[in-house]
Amino acid sequence: MTNSESKYFVLLKGKIVATMQKTYPGIPASISEWKGQNIIDFQSDLKFKQKEHLSEKWFYMHMKTENLKLPRIDILNFLSQYVGYNNWEDFKHFHSHKHKTSTNNKSNRSFYLLPLILVVILTIFYFSYKSFYAQEYSFCFYDSVTKQPIRNSIIEVTLLENNESNRNYLCNVDGCFNLKTNKSRLKLVVETPYYHSDTIFRRLNSFNRSENIKLQIDDYAIMIHYFSNSNVQDWLKRRDDLNDMFSENAKIFQVYEGTVGMEIYNKWEFINKLTLPTSSLRDIEILDTKYSGEEITHLRFKQNGTEQ
Repeated sequence: MTNSESKYFVLLKGKIVATMQKTYPGIPASISEWKGQNIIDFQSDLKFKQKEHLSEKWFYMHMKTENLKLPRIDILNFLSQYVGYNNWEDFKHFHSHKHKTSTNNKSNRSFYLLPLILVVILTIFYFSYKSFYAQEYSFCFYDSVTKQPIRNSIIEVTLLENNESNRNYLCNVDGCFNLKTNKSRLKLVVETPYYHSDTIFRRLNSFNRSENIKLQIDDYAIMIHYFSNSNVQDWLKRRDDLNDMFSENAKIFQVYEGTVGMEIYNKWEFINKLTLPTSSLRDIEILDTKYSGEEITHLRFKQNGTEQ
């Protein structure tokens, strides 16, 4: 018996066990462990289903031992029929095809798996490369009118990312912040009291990693701060100026430090508090302003020191 046919005969024995287990669930899973009653049960089942008989001597010679001699073809045929095939050739053909399919599937898996592994490796290499070659850039902000750095002020910078959450930074007291990145372009939103918010687009240059960016002063915010810190005699003129600055539907919020509370004013409530002789708003610090056209629609401020 050739090695190939020996392999198929071993498979056939396994199929015989599986067929017997359908009728006799407790029969041993290895045919080499079958003994007296197990063999008798097999002979009976074979006789009932195939009208064939195998002697106990034949069973011990071919089924329980590794006999190098293949059984006769007629016996192989009805044993193949017993387990559900047309004959021995049909049994071999089916399992030969199954083996080739399994081999091909493994080859196909390798065919698709290797490119995937390559993509993963290249992706890891790419991000490692990008991380390794990230460079640090410095951005400083200055007043467009005075040309002086904006120092000792809260300057918040929002880095807008594609398909990612935005990242926020606060500048140092010198009006600068540092950013380490491997990107070639940036989009920044800059917000600071007394200057108009601005969206900055920058193409980065690795040979010039320090840049100054000018901000436009918020004239109205400066004027409101000035009014609250000066003894202006012509308060009627001041009221007219404030009236021109604010939208009729403006909302003004006074923020109290150290608490979560705040006070809300409409346009004329705020103007009255800021200009009437009985005014209680002094030395205010503008935190944030929003505009619609040339009018303020939203203002947040806090009052330094104690209310008068």
